[in-house]
Amino acid sequence: MLPFYKMKLNYSKDKLRGSIILFMIDQASVETLKQRIDIVDIIGSYLELKRSGANFKAVCPFHDDTTPSMHISPAKQIYHCFACGAGGDAIKFVMEYEKLNYPEAMEKVAALSNFTLTYTKDDYNQRSDKKILEQLNLFFTQNLDKMPQAKEYLNQRGIGQSSIQKFEIGYAPASHTTLNFLRAQFLAMKDAIEVGVVGIGEHGGEYARFIERITFPIYSPNGKISGFGGRTITNHPSKYINSPQTKIFNKSRLLYGYHLARETIMKSKKIIVCEGYLDVIMLHQAGFNEAVATLGTALTNEHLPILTRGEPKVILSYDGDNAGVEAAFKASKLLSSHNINGGVVLFMGDMDPADMVQKGFVDKLNTLYNNPKEFVEFCLEHIAGKYNIKDAHEKQKALEEAVTYLRILPKTLAYSYVGILSQLLGVRANLITLGTKKPTKGDGESFEDRLELSIIKTLLLNPNLIDTVLDTINTSMFTVHTEELSLLLSGEKEHPLLRKLLLIEDIEIYDEPKLVSALAMILHIFYQKELQRVKELDISLEKKSFIFRKIRNILDKLKKGELVPYESFSAF
Repeated sequence: MLPFYKMKLNYSKDKLRGSIILFMIDQASVETLKQRIDIVDIIGSYLELKRSGANFKAVCPFHDDTTPSMHISPAKQIYHCFACGAGGDAIKFVMEYEKLNYPEAMEKVAALSNFTLTYTKDDYNQRSDKKILEQLNLFFTQNLDKMPQAKEYLNQRGIGQSSIQKFEIGYAPASHTTLNFLRAQFLAMKDAIEVGVVGIGEHGGEYARFIERITFPIYSPNGKISGFGGRTITNHPSKYINSPQTKIFNKSRLLYGYHLARETIMKSKKIIVCEGYLDVIMLHQAGFNEAVATLGTALTNEHLPILTRGEPKVILSYDGDNAGVEAAFKASKLLSSHNINGGVVLFMGDMDPADMVQKGFVDKLNTLYNNPKEFVEFCLEHIAGKYNIKDAHEKQKALEEAVTYLRILPKTLAYSYVGILSQLLGVRANLITLGTKKPTKGDGESFEDRLELSIIKTLLLNPNLIDTVLDTINTSMFTVHTEELSLLLSGEKEHPLLRKLLLIEDIEIYDEPKLVSALAMILHIFYQKELQRVKELDISLEKKSFIFRKIRNILDKLKKGELVPYESFSAF
């Protein structure tokens, strides 16, 4: 069992009483979690992944990486950076990325995997984050029926009862009502503060963060409730609010509705990114089940891991006002620079996607989403539109900004849009020079003996064959990868050199007959070198002849396909 220290806090007669209790993560729970972990999902919640054969690649976050140096293997459930050597399993990644200790990383991975760990103290699970948020969400949803004004607002926006149930829309009452509910359920106020549903006022008093608002629960991609969004119906100056940043809620890594849209996104290979909760709800109501929304924030690099899962076509569904256009431009630059396929749909006038669904313009929406403006073309048109290209100086500025943008794109993609830029600005295509970065010359690849690597990789995956190897060869027989063999025989299977080897796909894994043949080849090369070495020794002719006979006898057996026990002639 893993030790995990937690501060247990109890409320008694409104006085805070604290004591430290040692909680242990049950080992059986740990093993079950490890069997269920999908390393691609875990790392994919932090980094943008690109498929590479049977594996995935990502830009390594543990050094100043400019190319995807990190490889992730779903089959072996490990990651390894071929540049800096960082690697391990999903738990190790979370430990290093989040700077957590092992038990904390276990809890984080469990949360990302929607898995409930068990502890030796039963009361720990009774006060878990999940329990607080789930119970509060149930309280909000049940409270909605008691608030006719909230129901009327939803009805006016065209949201049906089935959508209210699907998205678990609720209503947060007055602050004291929510606080009384939490106390009645024996939910620790400290934990409610930690998950962002309760705050501390200027004078030290507690208050509910969501007061007299329609509530929208926000889930992680794996279906774990992480926080809430709230919409005022009492003319509060902040129309929408979200849960504050907590250990389980980061609005830059979440998309509203993704847990409901995920299956459709994976099947349709398309994701529609909206600006608000109601757009998502109404689009789902109309059958656009791949719709999601950012949580009141611009699209950033942190969204890319979740946005690109399954490599869907990304459609930005934004308002056509100045703020919406600027947001679409920034997002399009970001997505196109990462070679993500997709485009932009802008909604002009007073109607957003939710309004169009309510007014029955579903066919029009379908046409718009099937014909978005491609990201690069949209960006170039937006840049050109900022300048008066009839003025030579303005045209030059437009050209410079457009070329600067194109240079951040993958080379082939950038050059394919030179013609469009030429037409937009009225400039001859041959005058548009993007320039290319000069390739940096590295140290060059070191020679890798594939035979040696295949033997080592085979033994890593089939350790029962190690005895066969130990009976016949010595580490000195390996001319290139002696270190890797020594690490293997020492049991250091987590060493970066060995982990890296597991992820090199074109290194063959031998069955037992092929392994025997490979060992025979290694032995043959070794004893041929020994024969040459002995020829040059300054020893008596009698000794030299004796060694020759022994080595030739070994070589004859090897030619017949027999493995021979290792014999050293280093004493001569």
